[in-house]
Amino acid sequence: MNKKQPYMNAGATILFVIFGLLFFVLIFRYFSIQITGEVDGQPLAAKAQEKYSREGNLAALRGDILDRNGEVIAEDTNAYKLIAILDKKMTTNPKKPQHVKNPAKTAKELAKYLDMDELDIYNILSKGIKNHKFQVEFGKAGTDINHQKMKNIDDLKLPGITFIRDSKRFYPNGVFASHVVGYADRIEEKDKSITSVGKMGIEKILNDKLTGTNGKVNFESDLWGYILPDEKEKITPAQNGNDVYLTIDQKIQTFLEDAMNKVAKEYKPQKIIAIVADPKTGEILAMGQRPSFDPKTKEGIEDGWHNEAIETSFEPGSTMKIFTLAAAVQEKVFNPNEIYQSGSYQVTKRDKAIHDHNYSGWGKITYLEGVQRSSNVAFAKIAKEKLGFEKYREYLTRFGFDKPTGIDLPNETSGKIQYTYPIEKITTAYGQGTAITAIQQIQAATAIANGGKMIKPHIVKKIVNHDTEEIIKSAAPEVVSTPISKETAKEVRDILETVVTSPKGTGGRYKIDGYSVAGKTGTANIPGPNGRYLQGVNNYMFSFLGMAPKNDPELIVYVAVQQPELEGLEAGQGAIPVSAIFNPVMKNSLHYLNIQPSKSQKAQLNKLPDFNGYTVLDVKANLKARGIETVVIGKGTKVVRQLPESGTTVLEGEKVIIQTDGEIFAPDMTGWSLRDVMKVANIAGLKLNAKGIGYVTGQSIKPKTLLRNGDFLIVDLKTPEDQWNDEKQSTTDAQGQTGDSTEEIVQD
Repeated sequence: MNKKQPYMNAGATILFVIFGLLFFVLIFRYFSIQITGEVDGQPLAAKAQEKYSREGNLAALRGDILDRNGEVIAEDTNAYKLIAILDKKMTTNPKKPQHVKNPAKTAKELAKYLDMDELDIYNILSKGIKNHKFQVEFGKAGTDINHQKMKNIDDLKLPGITFIRDSKRFYPNGVFASHVVGYADRIEEKDKSITSVGKMGIEKILNDKLTGTNGKVNFESDLWGYILPDEKEKITPAQNGNDVYLTIDQKIQTFLEDAMNKVAKEYKPQKIIAIVADPKTGEILAMGQRPSFDPKTKEGIEDGWHNEAIETSFEPGSTMKIFTLAAAVQEKVFNPNEIYQSGSYQVTKRDKAIHDHNYSGWGKITYLEGVQRSSNVAFAKIAKEKLGFEKYREYLTRFGFDKPTGIDLPNETSGKIQYTYPIEKITTAYGQGTAITAIQQIQAATAIANGGKMIKPHIVKKIVNHDTEEIIKSAAPEVVSTPISKETAKEVRDILETVVTSPKGTGGRYKIDGYSVAGKTGTANIPGPNGRYLQGVNNYMFSFLGMAPKNDPELIVYVAVQQPELEGLEAGQGAIPVSAIFNPVMKNSLHYLNIQPSKSQKAQLNKLPDFNGYTVLDVKANLKARGIETVVIGKGTKVVRQLPESGTTVLEGEKVIIQTDGEIFAPDMTGWSLRDVMKVANIAGLKLNAKGIGYVTGQSIKPKTLLRNGDFLIVDLKTPEDQWNDEKQSTTDAQGQTGDSTEEIVQD
């Protein structure tokens, strides 16, 4: 025992020293931390704050997009994301499991409400369990779940199935001015927060105005995350995005969408572009196109990313003649009664001749009739011989065709004016070769409708604070230029009205009961991939640019339909689908805006006196003063008979047939009504046979042929629509014979 004692004492001494050193180290460390408040250079207070301080985001709402009357077009709404908890550790009470226990049953129940197959759901769950994942999600089918679907799934009480509350962009009207409104995508930021970013249309161009600023909430918590007693939350409120009110009117936009849907379904065109505008303010009341897309689901977006009305320039066709006419009237070089030779026109000896859309023309006609019939030759001559190329080029600038309008939508393109060679200059005058946008045509048309003042188009009415409703910015009409006078604008509208009302006009389909419409048709060639224009009676961009009521236009409507599928008798009649959009949209919009129909003016009534024995000159002067057209058959100087007879009441504009002494000869009855033809047949004692309905297009007895009692007279009658169809067919045949449609420039 004694021998071991020294060793034990030595061991005890060593242990004492070791524990003593440890004690002094701990004491030193303790006082060091107490004095400096740091460990390894890291402040302990900050570490504690980091561990027990909690911070949460307060999500800001994206601003709403509304129509001019406050109807919601786009807004943020609650949405939910579905997740499945798979970790068994989350279950502390076996009687109340907090994780997915039965993947097969869970998949079967979820499949009733998710757009997923039961097997796909099961595979996600079982794969997650196998890989020891804490939780799994269900992709697109498990996101953007609305409140009702969330409640239905929650009521199933499936273990481990829960939701994360979120928000989504909601477009209640579906396909509704989709390329104007655009859409917003939700993206994950670096700090893991989710924000909406505009990708098209208003959502894109005003993204900074619509996007709010997230807020924060800070509080002290215990180890388990619960707020400590007497601790106050520190809140930085979220700032919601601003609301944007558009000039779009939901009612008028709906009229437009419905009309486009019907035409798209029936005629299956490659493209439709349509705009409704207020010419006094420049406000766009409706804008749409086909193909379009649903901003909620993105369905259809692959068929067209661009807003065709502002991002695509194309050859306008004869709607361009409106502005060529306006320039000529303003410069006082347009004489509606002047005669010219229609059919073809050669601008220089080196250039190939251009032709009217029926190729052969209508003989010698007035310039007014040239406008009504949409004669290319008339407008080529106006540009070169009346205005001069330099002066006409000035008007292209005045009407804003060489620069973008500046409308408040993204990616607007400008027109491409081809104006180097003489042939390009005359084709520009009737809408070929040069390319412009639909919105440029709308802007230019405001000058015609608004007393010469051209108004910049806009689509944002005002921007408003979402919470306080304070107006941050509001739009006002902006006069871009005054290319023509008020008097010129009125005269142009008067002329354009005859395009719709005259039997010779190409716009007969655009008549609207109770309202006077002024406008111009267009039929533009479409360039093919080889640089040549496409062939075929339907391979055109058919359009109409019109305004109403004519005397004081409240609306401008532009409609363009590209390559509709027209068959049989409809082939080539592009006015059919275009008018199927223009007419109901214009008429319904005027009614909706409470614009009263024009009061019908009673036609002037005239009782005919007995002209028997009077000289032809006196009778013609008398009837002209009454607004009655006189047709004289016979070479004599004295009147021997008249139809209608004396005492008959006739309408202003009706023909009175006067027979003179001596031999009588057949008049040219082209364009006459059957009623007037019957008067000639009655006077001359002819046996009349009429084929068809409408107006005379051919007669068996040639004009200036001597008429004898008992002769047979056969007249062919056709409606203006049928005549237009025949003219388009002749154009196609003529192009086929020449074999060069690129240089034989023919269009309405």
